[in-house]
Amino acid sequence: MPRSERSPLLLAGLLAVAGVAHFAAPRQFDAIVPTRLPGSPRAWTYGSGAVELALAAGVAAPRTRTAAARAAAAFFVGVFPANVQMAVDSRRGPARRRTAALARLPLQVPLVLWARGIARSGEGQS
Repeated sequence: MPRSERSPLLLAGLLAVAGVAHFAAPRQFDAIVPTRLPGSPRAWTYGSGAVELALAAGVAAPRTRTAAARAAAAFFVGVFPANVQMAVDSRRGPARRRTAALARLPLQVPLVLWARGIARSGEGQS
C-alpha cells in the first residue's frame, strides 16, 4: 500500500478508536466536557464519539476523504477546549495525570495539520 494511502487510513483508525472509546468508557470523557456547554456532558460525549466515527468512515473512503479530512481538522480545533479543561482539572490530580493532560494540548496541532494535509492531497482528485 502506498504511503499516500496509509496516512488517511491511519487517521481514520485513530478517529475510529477514539469514537468507540467515547461509547465504551464515557465517564472519562464526561469529566472533560467544559462546564460552560449546555446540556448533559454524556450527550456531548456520545455526540463527539458519533462524530469521530463518522469522520473515520469519511476519511477512510476515497470519495469523501477530502471533505471528511477538512471536517476532521475543524473537529480537532473544536475539541481543544475539552483538552484545556482536562489540563485545568488535572492540576489537583496526580503528577502522571497532569503530565498526560498537558502533553495532550500540543498534540492537537499535528492532528490538525495531518488532517489538513490529507485534505490537500485529495484536492483535485476525483
